[in-house]
Amino acid sequence: MTDLEKTQIQIGYIPLLDCVAILWAKQRGFFDEVGLDITLIKEASWASLRDRLAFGFLDAAHCLSAMLPAAALGEDQLGIPLQTALVLSHNRAFISLSQKLCFELDISSQDTVQQSAEKIVSAIQQQKPVQLAHVFKQSIHHYCLREWLALADRELAQNIKLAILPPPYMVEALANQVIDGFCVGEPWNTQAELLGISQIVASSQDIIPKVADKVLAVTSEWAAQHPNTHLALTQAIQKAQQELKDLEDYAEVWQMLIDFNIIQFQCSDSIHVQKFHSIQNIIRHFVDESSQPDIEDFKWLIQQMLKWDNQISLNDALIEKISQNCILSFS
Repeated sequence: MTDLEKTQIQIGYIPLLDCVAILWAKQRGFFDEVGLDITLIKEASWASLRDRLAFGFLDAAHCLSAMLPAAALGEDQLGIPLQTALVLSHNRAFISLSQKLCFELDISSQDTVQQSAEKIVSAIQQQKPVQLAHVFKQSIHHYCLREWLALADRELAQNIKLAILPPPYMVEALANQVIDGFCVGEPWNTQAELLGISQIVASSQDIIPKVADKVLAVTSEWAAQHPNTHLALTQAIQKAQQELKDLEDYAEVWQMLIDFNIIQFQCSDSIHVQKFHSIQNIIRHFVDESSQPDIEDFKWLIQQMLKWDNQISLNDALIEKISQNCILSFS
């Protein structure tokens, strides 16, 4: 691609399964094909990733979708506008609870999401200390946890104090009994389950609508200054997304995830076979149809902010405008 405004690009990511298309585009040389020299930067937390993106230390980032409207509203204390032209994943988070807690409360894999929520809420109402965690204040994981608890008690869901931890620290925190459960994306639910310390009790798909979870985000200023570079970047990742959908042999993808320390457990076509194929299936379906951002996703995210944060008040016209401003179109 000619007329690139910038060719040396730094992309930030958090070690989660849904950064896979970015890693795969790098591995397969798709960035090279469009003239981009990509450096991948692993970030320690969503907060550090957001700050480094906002202040220009990163050109683009694997980002929580809710960070975009939060930036527009100044809810991130920065107020630097972010935009996206590419969805990296739709909601495929899970809620996991410690096996110890599941045993004590008789929570089983056969329970519906409402039944598991009712058992947790009942225990909390009886003064049992239960500490749940999610990954970031503005995230589908936060809203998913509250919506799950609200199936049993709306007031408790509104008022309960939830912990915030970076995704890679969830398993360790659960193992050390710092928390009793979490909502996070894969592979951390599977890792905790295979270590024998947790049990997946609910899927976000059974609790909240199908909305964008992660997006490729850039600042609005960066997007305006680098339209050709941004388009090339997006096209290279879209090519990786399509290949990951169609790929039959995931051996190379799996090894790449191990090399990037995202998969940290024994899992193959002969060990933990169901998990092995389940994770591949998740990767294939991170984006089922279009990877184009949808304004309805951002409207839902803003409505969740209004629902769970009493300090925010917006009318429908402003919600529409903010949602539209989160999306960048190349057409």
